[in-house]
Amino acid sequence: MDEKNIALLAADINAQRMTIERVFAALDNRANSLHAKSPPEKLESFAYQLHNLYGAIEDLFKVIAVYFENNISDSSQWHSRLLQRMTQTIEGTRPAVISQENYLRLNGLRAFWHFFRHAYGVPIDFAQLMNNLERAEALQPQLDQDLDAFLKQVKGT
Repeated sequence: MDEKNIALLAADINAQRMTIERVFAALDNRANSLHAKSPPEKLESFAYQLHNLYGAIEDLFKVIAVYFENNISDSSQWHSRLLQRMTQTIEGTRPAVISQENYLRLNGLRAFWHFFRHAYGVPIDFAQLMNNLERAEALQPQLDQDLDAFLKQVKGT
């Protein structure tokens, strides 16, 4: 990849990282007042932000896939395949984007994202939210490290 495309990729990644940071901040803000007796609306608001977090991270992975693989299939499992692909080094194309540990965290968030998108009329479970909050909190600094390392490798520095 030439310098111009690397600069464009870095700009696109950094723009999406800013979106992800805003969602992390919204999660943190909502988590402060969340408890087991919170009204359903508060639980739903928090669940929505967890949903947004995974969606924003997946959008980041789509950006990366388009720059390198340029092939995101429309199969029924493309969400899980895209996430899995980000753990893989593609020889002669790009390094892995995320660690295996972050893959596991993100896969759990992906499962919640899928549940939230399709759980019409199902009450949100506080324990499930707390489990996903723990994943998100553990993910935040590690995702930054993974992305910094990825960009460093792509830039060849």
